Amino acid sequence: MPGCDGVHITFLDPQGPVAAQQRTHFLIILGLMLVVVLPVLVLTPWLAWRYRYGKHQEYKPEWNFAWTWEIVLWSIPAVIVTVLAVFLWRNTLALDPYRPLDLPGEPLRVQAVATDWKWLFIYPDLGIASVDALVFPAERQIALHLTSDTVMQAFFIPALGSQIYAMGGMVTRLHLAADAPGRFRGRNTQYNGLGFHTQRFEAVALGEGDFAAWLAEARAAAPLDAEAYAVLARAGTAGAAAEALGRTLPLRFGAVHEGLFARIVSETAEGAGQ
Repeated sequence: MPGCDGVHITFLDPQGPVAAQQRTHFLIILGLMLVVVLPVLVLTPWLAWRYRYGKHQEYKPEWNFAWTWEIVLWSIPAVIVTVLAVFLWRNTLALDPYRPLDLPGEPLRVQAVATDWKWLFIYPDLGIASVDALVFPAERQIALHLTSDTVMQAFFIPALGSQIYAMGGMVTRLHLAADAPGRFRGRNTQYNGLGFHTQRFEAVALGEGDFAAWLAEARAAAPLDAEAYAVLARAGTAGAAAEALGRTLPLRFGAVHEGLFARIVSETAEGAGQ
């Protein structure tokens, strides 16, 4: 469901194939758990009333072993656990974040770098970058490679699906897609300091024409050089970084050094080992 600003915020209103599978999985699990929970919720107050205030309040049962009840009481949870295990196994494989989606066309590669408290998105095949804005064509798969230039963080766009961690010196992968143009709320869900609550970004799916226009605007921006990246790597919001660079939001960069992402991963790994 969209928020008051028209941004989709939850997997219960899925906007892509991954979130749709996750909602289906969630509803199946919820239904199975209700098989256990509903009888407890219904029978507990009924039994309490029956044997406390009803005509059976003096009831004193004679306890005897009964195979029928033993089989019923143990088989039901055993069946539920087995079914849950099967669904979990199947969906774990189907929703493997490293596994490309079954969609036509070449994926759009995006390299995501988490800092305190902003996200840098590098488009290696397009030679551009943006801060706190993941923009991509609708109905086209995006292949994300993620790392952190600081502490461990977590990348999550609920309406598109699949949280995954970003860790310094390591690269994780995630494949997502949007069914149609739209705006989706994303954020870091791993606490990383006092500015944690500000670390949000927006994912935007555009039609082909709108994406081409956005790409042209991004290519007209200043390049992402070493000095600019040093400002982005500081703890602070995108607004603070824009002010330090003498720029305005949204922050975009029209050229990116080809090996920047690999250098960030390498230098962070070296720093962690010291």
